[in-house]
Amino acid sequence: MRTYISLLFAFVSMAAYSQLVFLPASDNQPVTNRAAATQIVATIGYQGYEEIQEYFGEGEYEVFVDNIDGVLDNPIIVLDGFDPGDERDITGLYNSLSFGGQNMADILRDEGYDIVILNAPQYSTGGKDIDGGADYIQRNAMVLIALIELLNDQKVGDEELVVLGPSMGGLIARYALAYMEQNSLDPETRLFISFDSPHRGANIPISFQYLVNYLAQQVGDPDALAIVENVLNSPAAKEMLYDHLLAHLDAGSTYEQDPTKLLPAGAPGFRDEFQAELNALGFPANVRNVAMVNGSALGTTTGNPGDQIVDTTLDLGSGLTADIALHFTPEAGASNNVTSVDSFLFGIPVGTFDTLAEAFSFTDGVDSAPGGTTSLSESLGNSTNPAILAFIDAIEQDEYCFIPLISSLAIENEDNWYAVPDIGGTHSSAFVNTYIPEENEPHVFVSAASAQFALDEIRGDVLAISDLDRDNRYILASNPVGHQIDVRLDPGQTYEMVNIEIFSVTGRKIISHEVQNPVQTITIPQQLSTGMYIMNIRDTLTSLSLKFFVN
Repeated sequence: MRTYISLLFAFVSMAAYSQLVFLPASDNQPVTNRAAATQIVATIGYQGYEEIQEYFGEGEYEVFVDNIDGVLDNPIIVLDGFDPGDERDITGLYNSLSFGGQNMADILRDEGYDIVILNAPQYSTGGKDIDGGADYIQRNAMVLIALIELLNDQKVGDEELVVLGPSMGGLIARYALAYMEQNSLDPETRLFISFDSPHRGANIPISFQYLVNYLAQQVGDPDALAIVENVLNSPAAKEMLYDHLLAHLDAGSTYEQDPTKLLPAGAPGFRDEFQAELNALGFPANVRNVAMVNGSALGTTTGNPGDQIVDTTLDLGSGLTADIALHFTPEAGASNNVTSVDSFLFGIPVGTFDTLAEAFSFTDGVDSAPGGTTSLSESLGNSTNPAILAFIDAIEQDEYCFIPLISSLAIENEDNWYAVPDIGGTHSSAFVNTYIPEENEPHVFVSAASAQFALDEIRGDVLAISDLDRDNRYILASNPVGHQIDVRLDPGQTYEMVNIEIFSVTGRKIISHEVQNPVQTITIPQQLSTGMYIMNIRDTLTSLSLKFFVN
């Protein structure tokens, strides 16, 4: 029977999955005016949860000086995300900032900023082999601390740093900057941009985790085993994944499910410990913290709870067939069958595997939540195997929520993954400004609007919500705005005549709205084209101006 099952799973080659699921691959367009990569070693060691000693992390960085004076005097650090095997090099990281035929790094270099890319390579230290792109977030943070101190020592002038952290890189940056402040190490950093980072956890459908692990453990497929060991069971994945297969296994088994452990749970000894450590550190207090995310501001879901991902019969030849069914995790308080595999030889059963999942009573399963997305077909799309292509063709629900919106916004007082974000209202967040699109986007996708948000923040051209008025007289409910612009008022203050004018970036007045004695919220319907606009607010006490975006 083992031979038949091995044949069954020969169609699932997961080699591409590890790279695409956490941070998309980038094209390797040539980068101009570059230097050689330089190794950097952390000066602060870190001992992981299962390690018996501390190890000093390593990285490699490259400085892309500006195109004006060629002097390192205004550095912006761009970090690597989850990258097991170091498949995404420095050139790929640079090109990941591309959008619409342009590149944020090129634009900034033309304006006098220096781009510094920090990559997490594979290395050996203290007798231990470490895959930096999948290693402990804390150890990678210590490498970033070393780079921050080096750049602050080497830069010309006194310009403070900017740190851009996509995906896991945002956790590395947050940890490093907060750690420095709490340990009396001045980061000399003015701005931290978190880019769709999992501040409350990331998600890979547990159904897919079960399938890959079954292939690895029961069948012994070497490719799947490598994915389980190097990707799913890597320190970084075990720290980040909100729901991890290791939390559900039956005692003494490497693949069978414990029927009493159906609710979402992180990897034992990693997930809860890391989240508690991150929460204790908080965010850097003396740095401007902003976020650009890929989840829907309107709460648009990625499919529906319990959706059928795939239900197909594969003809594997020589009389062998396989019935495979995968589902999203269910609606709140419900349970369902998420993984089902039945194999047959000339119609005779030769193998079966099933797992269940249950959702908490307060939230539907996270697979279909609003958030930055990724897809199964992209994970398997590099294969030419006919069986894999047939599997891809049979996929009914391809996209899934990878970074829930509530997580990327670091909203701590909300446990419902489907809640529409109300930052400054019912929801609290450490970010003073956010870019949130109306619709879900692929994880770490850069749009023209999100690029403009980042560029304005780096240039210092945009006001945060908290900058509009120190006593919160006016708060923009969301930015980008939807079909209407909502300006929230402070219930503890009085308002007489309020005048709001909206201008295009060329200075043309588009909307003029005046309201007498408003309460709670001023709502302005809008049918503006996609782009950036300027809003002026005037009353008897205050005159404010800010930029906002329309998707």
